[in-house]
Amino acid sequence: MEQDKKKILFVCYGNSCRSPIAEGVFRKTVNKMNIGDQWEIDSAALGDYHVGKPPTWRAMDTLKKHDVRYNGIARQIVIEDFYYFDYIFGMDEYNMSELNDLAPEGSKAKLSLFGEFDPQGERIIRDPYFDNHSKGFEKCYEQTVRCSKGFLDSLPK
Repeated sequence: MEQDKKKILFVCYGNSCRSPIAEGVFRKTVNKMNIGDQWEIDSAALGDYHVGKPPTWRAMDTLKKHDVRYNGIARQIVIEDFYYFDYIFGMDEYNMSELNDLAPEGSKAKLSLFGEFDPQGERIIRDPYFDNHSKGFEKCYEQTVRCSKGFLDSLPK
């Protein structure tokens, strides 16, 4: 049933690196666990810089390298998201500060730093946007794999 799906939104500043990687990794994770039909998964930006564009080519290369399919287009978070999604995850402290400021009173979304679910304790998801190499994208990918599993393991069975 559509209304029984859990809804999760990944947010970073531009929706061009971290949040699309997290969205793709989480989707692949739940599909591998045969629970993909229980989730509605999306990502969004705090800023409007990349709205309407696909993720950066380095993010897409990283996803392809790990056989993660992704065809999303950047969008900016809207107030309705706070009422619609069950979970909204920011990638760093700035994202969380902005999300907490934007969240309307009475919204249902549980706001959390995605890195809180990293079993290795890396709370901040690496922002590789300004890197001149792909190592940061690989680190971001590895962190989102760990956080996806950690989050799913934290849910009541």
